[in-house]
Amino acid sequence: MKPTTRGTLAAVVTGVAAAMGAATASPAAAVGTVPVPVPLEGVEQTLHMELPTIGGQIPLPTPGNLDGPRYVEGRLLPDRAVPQLPISGGLPGADVRAPLPHLLGDQFDHVGLHLPAADLHTLAPGLSLDAPLTPPDASNAGLPGLKLPEAGVLAPVLQTVPGADLVAGPGL
Repeated sequence: MKPTTRGTLAAVVTGVAAAMGAATASPAAAVGTVPVPVPLEGVEQTLHMELPTIGGQIPLPTPGNLDGPRYVEGRLLPDRAVPQLPISGGLPGADVRAPLPHLLGDQFDHVGLHLPAADLHTLAPGLSLDAPLTPPDASNAGLPGLKLPEAGVLAPVLQTVPGADLVAGPGL
């Protein structure tokens, strides 16, 4: 086999392997949230005291599929002239755990707050319009008639179920 043929074959095999690996790997957007730690270890060492541990999650919004215009019999314009855009994401989460020192003794208790990132589904507002004309009428020589124009705003939608856990107990 010629060196150029071997190089071309190696490039094709490498490209196919990379494409297969990318198809099976989960991208960062599929994770849903990005963890955000708050590093306080340096402050603890500097001040010689226990500080709270803090972390959080930031959601990644992802747009959904549009529910396009619907054509309705008897109307000149589609039912949803400006469709609603669905967006899925989440509410940010947080984890806080703070030490509670005893006044007498070296032991610590703790208090913790866990706010998990909650799913959030939204629909942007939409618009529904109809022209001030009727469809062509055979009894009127095929000309459309007049009617009152119609306009409607599709209300935005917001769905989520947030939750929280508050914990207190012995130990760190």
